[in-house]
This record gives sequence, structure tokens and C-alpha cells, in this order.
Amino acid sequence: MEQLSPDLEGYCGVVSVRRGDEVLGEWSLGLADRTAGVANTVRTRFGLASGTKTFTAVTALSLVGEGALSLDTTARRILGDDLPLIADDVTIDHLLTHTSGIGDYLDEEIDGLAPLAVPVQQLDSTPAYLPLLDGFPTKFPAGERFSYCNGGYVVLAVIAERVSGTPFADLVSQRVFEPARMTASGFPRSDLLPPGTATGYEENGRTNVFELPVVGSGDGGAHSTVGDLHRFWRALLAGRIIAPALVDLLIEPVTADAGDGLAYGRGVWLDGDDLTMAGGDHGVTAVSRHDARTSTTVSGLANVMVPTFARTKALMESVRARDVGGLS
Repeated sequence: MEQLSPDLEGYCGVVSVRRGDEVLGEWSLGLADRTAGVANTVRTRFGLASGTKTFTAVTALSLVGEGALSLDTTARRILGDDLPLIADDVTIDHLLTHTSGIGDYLDEEIDGLAPLAVPVQQLDSTPAYLPLLDGFPTKFPAGERFSYCNGGYVVLAVIAERVSGTPFADLVSQRVFEPARMTASGFPRSDLLPPGTATGYEENGRTNVFELPVVGSGDGGAHSTVGDLHRFWRALLAGRIIAPALVDLLIEPVTADAGDGLAYGRGVWLDGDDLTMAGGDHGVTAVSRHDARTSTTVSGLANVMVPTFARTKALMESVRARDVGGLS
């Protein structure tokens, strides 16, 4: 039977196609650690950049499910006097759907790769992000339109910590990674990566350690593997992480066209039939797309910045064009 053949030109990372309990194809290329000469493998952990937002949204919805928050809870109610420029009517749902209108510390409508305004080593916990988030005027009234907002998802992490009494990384582990059996996933320090984790590299060959927060938060910094991402999608849609009604909220197309023909739900991009998490930053590229009808996941994780979104889309379309039930 004809084998799948993805576009791997210039790729450095892992590309995976899994359906149910089957691995339909996996390819690993390049080095996870150039100094030590360690190759990427299908078990290598990679940074997810903004793919983390999907986990943040699921965590927030889990708190909604137990009544600690509601979609209508205002950020101000939880923040108190912190971040005073966030408008009083901004809700959890506005933050989840990128319709809050709050000013963004890393505004991708201006420059998504701009240097951070504080030394990255100071960003070692979610509360440490508060000075970075402060001082940005409102861009537009809450609910007016979609505008992708990194800072909004860190605000969600701050709120989740406060209402749960649990550090955000631990909260995601307890509420997402553990029920999904994502044993290789977490929020490692960038200056103390665990074995089996890819180092991110910039185009000049240097690592990304001086470009990204030392510990991630609600908008980025989680690390995972292609296997764990497939487990995540399957557990999510089986109702093992949050209740089915909350899953419906997560994947509901709130914004029909958020740009490039993509719809957006609450922490999930909707690309045709694919539920999609995606992220890109200095030395990080991550896309995982899942077809719920066939339980097929196509993931592309890289430790360099390389075009991945279109590649995973083309590979998923190639899978759909075949009878892949017998592929292995």
C-alpha cells in the first residue's frame, strides 16, 4: 500500500500521524542538542509555544465546570487592584475567545517576536508575569472583535492560580496532563531542560534561552511529545479531562473567521474539520491537528522556526484521501 510521504524539506523535529491506537507514520529529523550531537526521536519533547493556550483554556473550563469560575466572571473580580488598565467588564469568556480588547505585552498585530520588556530569567512563575502585563491601555471595548492576545491567556493563568490556590503549571498537570496520561508533558525551566527535551535554536545557530521566559505560563512554555498530543485529543473528546458540555464550549466556533480562513473557539483553532493547536516562537514551531471523526492526529513539532501549519494540513488531507485503515 502506498505510504504517506510528508514534505520534510529543511525540517528539524518530528512529524507524526496517529489514528486511534495505530501509528500510521512518524518521521524524526535533525538534532535535539547540537552540542552533544543528540538526534531528535519520536519520543523527544518539544516546546509548544502558543499551543499551550489550548491547555490553558481546558484548565479554565475545568474551573468553570466545578463552579470556581463562570464564563461571565469578570477578571476584575479576581484580580482586585492588579492590572488596573484591564476594563471592569472583561470576562473569562472574553479572555478565552481573544475578544477582551486588553492591551497585550506581546501584540502579534505589531510584532510577535519582539524582545520582552523584562529579563526572561525573572519570569519563573505566573505571578512574576504581572509587571510584564501591566501598563497596556485597552485596544477596543470588550466583545467588539477578535484580536489574538498573548497577555489575555497569562491573565487567565493568574486567575486560575488564584481561584484554585495551585501554581499554574501544577494545575495544568493535575487537570490536563494527568487525566490524559500525558506523562512526558510539563513546563520545564528553559535553563534546566530534562533529558529527552529538544533545545530550541534560532536561525543564527544560538539557542533560544535568552529569548523566552525561563518558565512558561498561560500563553506558552509547555513541552510535549507527538504521542502525548495524540493522547490529549483522544482523552479530551472522550470526556476524560472535562465534561462533554465543556468540550462543546471549547470547540464551538465563536469567531467564524479569525484570519486566514480559520475559525476560533476557546483556545482551539478550527481549520475545516481539524481541531488545531498551533504555536511558533524563537526556536519553536508546533502544530497538532485532530480529526474527531476518525480519531486521527497529525502533529509537527520542531526545535527551529520552520513552516509547519501548511505541512500538517497537507498531510492530514493526504491521510483523508486514502483508505488509511490498513496503514501502519
